[in-house]
Formats: sequence, structure tokens, C-alpha cells
Amino acid sequence: MNQATDWAIDVRGLTKRYGPRTVVDHVDLQVRTGRICGFLGPNGSGKTTTIRMLCGLLTPDEGDGTCLGLDIRKQPLEIRRQVGYMTQKFGLYDDLSIRQNLDFVARLFELPERKRAVDAALERLGLVERQEQLAGSLSGGWKQRLSLASCLIHEPRLLLLDEPTAGVDPKARRDFWDEIHRLAAQGITVLVSTHYMDEAERCHELAYIAYGKTLARGTEREIIEASKLHVWAVEGEVSQLVEPLKKAPGVLSVAAFGNALHVAGQDDAQLESAIAPYREQQGLRWHRAEPNLEDVFISLIGQAQDNFAQGRPPEPAR
Repeated sequence: MNQATDWAIDVRGLTKRYGPRTVVDHVDLQVRTGRICGFLGPNGSGKTTTIRMLCGLLTPDEGDGTCLGLDIRKQPLEIRRQVGYMTQKFGLYDDLSIRQNLDFVARLFELPERKRAVDAALERLGLVERQEQLAGSLSGGWKQRLSLASCLIHEPRLLLLDEPTAGVDPKARRDFWDEIHRLAAQGITVLVSTHYMDEAERCHELAYIAYGKTLARGTEREIIEASKLHVWAVEGEVSQLVEPLKKAPGVLSVAAFGNALHVAGQDDAQLESAIAPYREQQGLRWHRAEPNLEDVFISLIGQAQDNFAQGRPPEPAR
């Protein structure tokens, strides 16, 4: 596969405004075929709006590019037929059974062999035994499986998953990610938004946006190295340290990890000066630590400029 056709997603300068607010601000995003790209950012950062532009549900105000080799401006309908989009909120019918919901989705895509497609989707996600159960009676984890089955029924080449594991238990999350890696191994590209750092670590690459702007892109290791963060960890009675350290010069982030705090900054000398008043405090144990993704992302959001500071747009940018 050559450079020209290797990108499942290749967009540049994507911009979306609602009234005076720019909720996605010149975002570039490239994802190679068969890769899992984690799409991270705080609530209101523009992730959902970006995903909707990629799959043709929203037209960008600026920017262009391709999704599966199709123009996002000129060919949105063609893109939608080759993309599986899983929304944050369960979007199927509570009063239909699992099988009826999948059959309905198969009808929407005008699949020529609906029964075969539905049977395959039930088998693939382990839903055969529950196929007559009403969707509204399912737990969060089973609703998640049904949603993914509906996204896969038309055999898409790209999955756009918007916080798909929110509200499900750890086992359901693990099972879900095992399935995502199986799909990627089959050549399906996945863009998945998440707030969970352990999920981010399971992605091949990451893109982090805040307030509509791209702040970091690359693999986990590339992003951590590019941050140039220095981190001190402190254990003990640390609750009283949080607020004063947050206000100290040179400190970009203070994050709790169990009974410890990570204190991070880019200027090592300033960081040492910031923690110096507390280094000899009784009951505290200080040591150097390696920065992790959470340290990096908390530091990034602390440096970003809030585009909601003077009011909110009419439609939320998730």
C-alpha cells in the first residue's frame, strides 16, 4: 500500500463554529489503515464534533481531506456507508429485541442478505443466547455489545467510537478492547475517544485536543518524551500540599495517584524550588518519578486556552 492510499483518515484544518465560538479549531488528523488511534481530551474539547465531521454528519466551516479515500465535503453519503459510528448514548430501540434492532440497522443499510448479516453479527459479539431479549432490559455492558454489533453489521472499513466504554464494568471494558484489537488485526481502522488512561495505553497512537485545538499527537512514548516533563512523587499525608503546589511557579500539574501525588513541570530548577519548602516535612517521602500519560495530559490542559471562557456555543462540543 502506497503513501497516497495508506491513510484511512487524512484531514487538515478542520474547523467548526457555532455562533461566535470556534469549537474545533484547525485540527489535523491522520490515521493509517488498520491502526487504533485514541482520541483524548476533556469534556467540551471538540472530540464529538470532530468525529461527526469525519463521518459526514457535519460539514466543516473550514478544512478538508478524506476519510477512506473519499472527500469529506463532497462524498459524505459514501463515507457513511463504509463507517461504523458508535455514539456516546445508546442509540437503538429499547422496546425492540437484540435481533430486531440488528435487523432494523441491516434494513437501513439495504443489505441484500439481512438474515445472514444479522446472524453473523449475533455470533460475532456473543449475542445469540440473548437475541430475543429487549434492548431496554440489557445492562450497560450488553448494550455496548449490541451497539458494536450494529456498527459492524455492514462490514465497515472504519470505526468511529465516541467514549464507547463509559459506564460499563472493568470486564466489559477489557472484552470490548480485546474485540477492537481483533478488528484492527483484520485491517479495520479505529478512532476511539476515551477518558481512561489505561485504554489510551492500548492504542497504537494518540491525538489529544483541548478547547478545539490539537495539543499532542503520536505514540504514547513520543508524546511523553515530547512533553519534556520532570516529575516528583510524594507519599504520605499529601492532601494539604495540593493547593499550594498548584499555585507554585514552575508547577504545571499536581495529580493524585492513590496515597501519592505527582508534581510535574518542564523547568527542573523551578520545580525543585517549588517543592523545596516541603522536602523535609515530617511524614512525607519524596522521589523522582517517570512522567506518565496522565501527567502529560493534565499538564497540557493546564496550559491550554479555554475557548468557552466568555460563554458557551449553542451546541455542546464534546
